[in-house]
Amino acid sequence: MKRVKGDEEECNSPSHESPPEVCKKVRKQLSEEPDEEDVACDFGCDWSRLPQEILLHIFQYLPLLDRAFASQVCRGWNEAFHMPELWRCFEFELNQPASSYLKATHPDLIKQIIKRHSNHLQYVSFKVDSSTESAEAACDILSQLVNCSLKTLGLISTARPSFMELPKSHFISALTVVFVNSKSLSSLKIDDTPVDDPSLKVLVANNSDTLKLLKMSSCPHVSPAGILCVADQCHGLRELALNYHLLSDDLLLALSSEKHVHLEHLRIDVVSDNPGQHFHTIKKSSWDAMVRHSPKFNLVMYFFLYEDEFGPFFCEEIPVTHLYFGRSVSKDVLGRVGLHCPRLVELVVCANGLRPLDEELIRIARRCTQLSAIGLGECEVSCSAFVEFVKMCGHRLSQLSIMEEVLIPDHKYSLDDIHWEVSKHLGRVWFPDMMPTW
Repeated sequence: MKRVKGDEEECNSPSHESPPEVCKKVRKQLSEEPDEEDVACDFGCDWSRLPQEILLHIFQYLPLLDRAFASQVCRGWNEAFHMPELWRCFEFELNQPASSYLKATHPDLIKQIIKRHSNHLQYVSFKVDSSTESAEAACDILSQLVNCSLKTLGLISTARPSFMELPKSHFISALTVVFVNSKSLSSLKIDDTPVDDPSLKVLVANNSDTLKLLKMSSCPHVSPAGILCVADQCHGLRELALNYHLLSDDLLLALSSEKHVHLEHLRIDVVSDNPGQHFHTIKKSSWDAMVRHSPKFNLVMYFFLYEDEFGPFFCEEIPVTHLYFGRSVSKDVLGRVGLHCPRLVELVVCANGLRPLDEELIRIARRCTQLSAIGLGECEVSCSAFVEFVKMCGHRLSQLSIMEEVLIPDHKYSLDDIHWEVSKHLGRVWFPDMMPTW
């Protein structure tokens, strides 16, 4: 191969290094790793100099563990990790490795949060497993939140209600710390806890002007007088969830007073602990007052009763909008639903028996003119009655969940025919639900 003359002269010049020395120099340069500035220049961006508001936006999308790893990159990212905006919302996951497969919030992180960010917390929830140790850990954290002013607090039991296993005084003492120090609490979810009337009075005394949502189903230590105190003082309450034994005529009238804002959502759990349990009756005039005051409110009722316990229910008009039957319910009760629930929007029946619900379903379609969702489990309905039901409801049925075993073929329709007929009246393709075969 011929050499270019210019190259030859350059190589022969006395100032040029010999080939071995050149090779050593090139290898040395290739082996040296580029520093951060060189990399930043190659990409046209210095990541360590990102504005705090951009870092904050990025960190908000990161899981907590990834956020912690990112905080070790440089001093600026570590400072971003501790920005107050990132600690306003936090969920403490408290699980015991022996009893739960879920990951738990590391104890060191909990200590750091309490030490550096407790005054930044605003939206807090505790998710605990079935162990008493996890519930105790949640109470220990609550008792240390003396410098925070929470806006929302939720205590969630992922399995059995472990908070109920704690000594009542220990739980109340920890919860009272939050009630006293949080002067702007707007949302409180304390289902399945030993909260009592005196602690609710503390809640009202410090947060009556801000409380808008209260969910406290399955709280056996609260009396009707205790929840009535909340309704009398917290005039901004818009959502309420409680057990039926706490519901009273006085409570509905308090929620319907001129001082009270329009209620948006009322959930009632009607649960029977023992067969043959007695349930009180709510007057129709109390429900009427509620509807006049809050004409658009949703009344959601979950029934877990035995068949012989439905006597006090659906004998008069009731403004229920969403109705769920978790246990078997008789034809007679469903017939009364069709007569006395004109505001019904959603109906779910898990089980009924072996007597067809043809007449009851047609009555519900005729009288419940706002019905838009229905689900039927272990029931029986003839194919002809079901098609007639769908025809009467028409396109307003946005949700139609019916197990295939519910539909009984008759002289007019078979199971193959009903798919096309129902789809025609719904205005969309519809199939009955199938039971998995595995």
